[in-house]
Amino acid sequence: MKAITIIPSIMVRAFLTGCLLAGVAGCGPDKGLPLLDEISRLTDEKAELQEQIAQVEAEKEQLEKQKKVLSGLPENVKGENLYRLEQIKITKYTNLYDKDEDGKKEKLIVYIQPVDADGDLIKAAGEVEVELWDLNNQAAEAKLGAWQVKPGELKKLWFATLMTTNYRLTFNIAGKVKDPTEPLTVKVEFTDYLTGKVFKEQKQIKAR
Repeated sequence: MKAITIIPSIMVRAFLTGCLLAGVAGCGPDKGLPLLDEISRLTDEKAELQEQIAQVEAEKEQLEKQKKVLSGLPENVKGENLYRLEQIKITKYTNLYDKDEDGKKEKLIVYIQPVDADGDLIKAAGEVEVELWDLNNQAAEAKLGAWQVKPGELKKLWFATLMTTNYRLTFNIAGKVKDPTEPLTVKVEFTDYLTGKVFKEQKQIKAR
């Protein structure tokens, strides 16, 4: 008689335990999968956050090292003396171009050279604003176009040849210039992101 009463008791416990586990997993095998997916998603997010934290810590450590180095420099080489962007130049190659050889000059290419105090070219980081003007037009129609180039894009436009090195900026002017044979004026404003200084330059161009 004892054996008869013990076996059902074990079966009841096993059944109740199974139901409890099934309830935790979503009250059934079909509903347990979303919970597993959620656990997997949270695990991935945790790993991603840990990676971001590690990256921030590495950047913080790098900045601390830079601060330590800068604090140990002599006074005469600190601040602006470390970075001496003095002017920008618009080179003679700045002009209107027919890039697709259809007889129409639909591109404005602006060549800019950042120059330091020693007259050397430097790849200065910054933001550039370019304007194209026809000063022979009425005031309301004098500005033919305006463009802005952010630092992330500007750094990709550093262009070197055997003859020179500069930033080369290309803009679409299709429909903006009525008579490309007339002199036009290119205005450039270069904001140096290291010092915050703004350098301005302009150049008159005439399509070749």
